[in-house]
Formats: sequence, structure tokens, C-alpha cells
Amino acid sequence: MRWLTWLVLSLPLAAAEVTMAFGEKIPPFCFPQTNSGIEIEVIGEALAYKGHVLVPRYYPFARVPVAFKERQVDATMSDLGEDLTPYGANYAEPAVFYDNVLITLRSRNLSLRRPEDLKGLTVIAFNGAAHRYPQWLEPVKKAGNYYEQNDQEIQVKTLMKGRYDVVLSDRNIFRYFSLQLKKQGFPLLPVVEQPFTQINPKDYRPVFRDPQIRDDFNAGLKRLKESGRYQAIYDKYLKE
Repeated sequence: MRWLTWLVLSLPLAAAEVTMAFGEKIPPFCFPQTNSGIEIEVIGEALAYKGHVLVPRYYPFARVPVAFKERQVDATMSDLGEDLTPYGANYAEPAVFYDNVLITLRSRNLSLRRPEDLKGLTVIAFNGAAHRYPQWLEPVKKAGNYYEQNDQEIQVKTLMKGRYDVVLSDRNIFRYFSLQLKKQGFPLLPVVEQPFTQINPKDYRPVFRDPQIRDDFNAGLKRLKESGRYQAIYDKYLKE
């Protein structure tokens, strides 16, 4: 019977539908209305490499890890800072990177290297940024110069109009909305991106319940990068 055991073990894993929890809307990474976006396409194509089918499920951000813990989904786009290992999580390689930077108008000639450099400046950021970067943003908040706005197109507009001195945003999200506004004829001014924190790849990784599907995803992601398809997905949304 050894040959039968070998045959069973050598058979490929059957293609599976993988339900994955995503945040409700994160342009250009996720567009729920069309099941598209950089993150959706990268994860979907990486899973398809081994025949799996991505089935996105959309939740308010706070519910994403909860959906995994309550077994409503097979996977999540991220643990959003909560260790899901006790709930059967198998962490994959990062599918996308969020690179938050401080963005200012070039004409202002601002240099932001330390939290103290934000003193006296007005800052607009995405929801939850103050909680994530308290050292930088809490003093600005206490001074009454801080505002959070989930519609990140408004961040671009208000910076261009001089209503805020600094935008804290992921550089790709800011670029996406800038390109959309440019297509609409909105006047854009040159900006400077000022890094203030280092990317930690472990901060944002897909989570799978099935370790084999996680491995299949990693293999597909590697193939996407080697083939150039990974960059092509980014270019689709971010290249003029």
C-alpha cells in the first residue's frame, strides 16, 4: 500500500475558493464595487497561480481581524496589528506595502526630520494616524492643528489650496488621487515626500487559515514578481 500513500501525497491540492476579508475602500488598493485594485489583483493572481479563486468580503476596518477570529472568512488582507496566531493564522509574505510619508508643497521648503519640526504647522492625515504615530502627531493634535479625513482625495485638494501645511499619507494613495485630479483638470503643484518612519514588512501581511494555501499564495506572489506582472499591476493604477 506504500504506492497508494505516495500517490495521495503527491496529488496537487484541489483548487479552493478562498474568502478573504478586506477593508471597505482603499483606493487604489481596493475598490469593492468592482472587486479590483492593486491589492485585490495581486492577491487574486497570486492565488490563481495554484488554481485557487479569491472571493473578497468587505468589512469596516475594525471588523477585518474579527471576521477571521469568528471564522467568517478563510483569510484576511492583514491582521491590522493584532496577532491572529492563536486563532489559527498562517502569515504569508507581504502582498503590498503601505509607505506613509509626510507630504508638503515644494514651494514651502519645509524640512521635517523630527516631531518638533511639525510645531506650528497644520496637518491632515487618514483616520487613525494619530493613534499609529502618537510621537509625531499628538503634540499637533493638542495644539489644535490636526485633522483626520478618510476621503484622501480631499487631502490632496486641501494641500494644493494651502489649507493645510502637511499631508500624512501613503505615497501611492496620494499619487493615485493626484493623477485622478489631474485628469479632471485640477491644478497640481510640485510636492516633496518626506519619510518619517521605516517600512516594516511584517506590519502588513495576508493571513490564511490553511497553511498549504498560504504556501501556494507565496509561490504565486514570487512568480508575479519574477515575471514583471507585479509591477504591471502597480503601473496600471499609478502610471500616467
